[in-house]
Amino acid sequence: MIKTVDITLANRRPRLDDRPIEKRIGLIILATDHTTEADFQRMVASERIGVYASRIHYANPTTPENLLKMQPSLTAGAGLILPDERLDAIMYSCTSASVVIGDGEIEKAIATAKPGVPVVTPTAASVAALKAFGARRISILTPYVAETGRPMAEYFTRLGFEIDRFTCLGFTDDREMARIAPKEIEALAVEAMAPASDALFISCTALRAANVAGAIEKKIGKPVVSSNLATAWACLRLCGDEEARPDIARLMTLPYPGR
Repeated sequence: MIKTVDITLANRRPRLDDRPIEKRIGLIILATDHTTEADFQRMVASERIGVYASRIHYANPTTPENLLKMQPSLTAGAGLILPDERLDAIMYSCTSASVVIGDGEIEKAIATAKPGVPVVTPTAASVAALKAFGARRISILTPYVAETGRPMAEYFTRLGFEIDRFTCLGFTDDREMARIAPKEIEALAVEAMAPASDALFISCTALRAANVAGAIEKKIGKPVVSSNLATAWACLRLCGDEEARPDIARLMTLPYPGR
């Protein structure tokens, strides 16, 4: 026989904080993404800053046509992150898709679900990072095939950068891109850097490049900007975190433009 337990209702309701965590960053990431959440947990999340992710459908191969297909999912993906609650920033984690969809179109799609929330894309954040360094001539390393890399080269050229060297690794599956060993990325980055360039940009949120950005900088003697490093930097600064963290990379010592 089960003994009956007396259940009592507390005589007062506990006080509620405005938020469980002071600052909130939303991530819209691909269903196939292995890297972004881990990078943001390492570089961004803290007792003060919470990171909340929503995944949207994506099917390889990584071609401009497939990347463009994600655009209709952005509004729904943003709306699923803490519905009806305000975020301090929301980041769409795909660099090549940000190029083919367009930073402005991504902002519009996300604003439909989260009006008034600052939107961060890997492309816009990386441009801000390169400009914060005063870089004009750059080298670019991507894991993509040339078909996917070409729109990216046009994107940076259109924004006034001179590209000294653009290296593609020829991958079409972002799950394989995520498995490229950080030491391999480090070696490839050294090879991809043209001596005359002011900085190196390593594209793709799947790559574990942020893990070795500081090590690459020591080898090439120039600033390194990677997709996840740039978005983490932007999100931290948008949350008012100005802490310098040179152990990660030089970028983490700089202020965010307009802040």
